Amino acid sequence: MAIDLSDYQAGHKYKGDYAADLEALQERLSRILVAHILHGRRALVVLEGWDAAGKGGAIQRLTAKWDPRHFAVWPIKAPTAEEKARHFLWRFWNKLPGAGEIAVFDRSWYGRVLVERVEGFATEPQWRRGYDEINEFEAQQADDGTTIVKLFFHVTQEVQDERLRARVEHPWKRWKVTAEDFRNREKHEDYIRAIKDMFAHTDTRWAPWHAIDGNNKKSARIDALTKIADALERNVKMTPPAISPEVEALAKDAFGKT
Repeated sequence: MAIDLSDYQAGHKYKGDYAADLEALQERLSRILVAHILHGRRALVVLEGWDAAGKGGAIQRLTAKWDPRHFAVWPIKAPTAEEKARHFLWRFWNKLPGAGEIAVFDRSWYGRVLVERVEGFATEPQWRRGYDEINEFEAQQADDGTTIVKLFFHVTQEVQDERLRARVEHPWKRWKVTAEDFRNREKHEDYIRAIKDMFAHTDTRWAPWHAIDGNNKKSARIDALTKIADALERNVKMTPPAISPEVEALAKDAFGKT
C-alpha cells in the first residue's frame, strides 16, 4: 500500500515511560551494533524528511551508546564542484559501510528526486532516471549483504513553522536555520508531490520506506529507533559468541574460577 503522509501527522503524545523505554532501546541498539561487528555485517540507515522534523535528534539518540569506531554519520549537503562533475551517486560510494559497520545518512542520494528535482538542480530526464538508478544502487547493496533501513520524518507545516521560529529565537540554535529553509518552505506543495513520487517509485521489497510521524518528538524518536532496531535485528545473528578457549584459560589464570 502506498505511503500517505496524511496518515503520519497526528502527533500523539508518547504514552509510555519515555526515559526508560529510550534507555532500553539504546541498550538493544548497542547489542545490535556489537552483533554487526562480531558477524561482519553491514547496514545503511537513511534518514530523509522535512527541515526541523527531528532527524538530528533521532540520530543523536540512535548512536548514543554505539562504539564510534564502528559507525559513521554522514550529513549530506550540496555536492561540490568535483562531485557535480560525476554521476550523482559517485559521492556516496566511499561512504558505504565496511564489514562490521553501520553508516547513518542524514539526507542521502534521495536528494536527486527531492531537492534537485524541486529546485531545478537536475533536469527532468535526470531526476526521472534517478528512480531506477537509486533502486539499482540499493539492490546492489542489498544483494551484497547490506541491510538498508529508510525513514522519512514528516511534520505538518504548522509544526515546522513552530520549530523554525523557536530556533531563530534561540541564540544557540539559530545557526541551524538558513535561507534555504525558508526557500524550501515556500515550495511545500512541490515537495509533497516529489515525496509522493519518491515513495511510489522507490518503496522496494529490498529497501522499503518507513514514514515517521514527527509532530511529537518523543513518540517519533521511539518509533524511529524501534523501526531501525527491528530491521537491523532481522539480518544479523543476535546470539553472543562463546568465549574462546584461550581467553577462558587466561581469565581463569588471572581471576580464578570463571
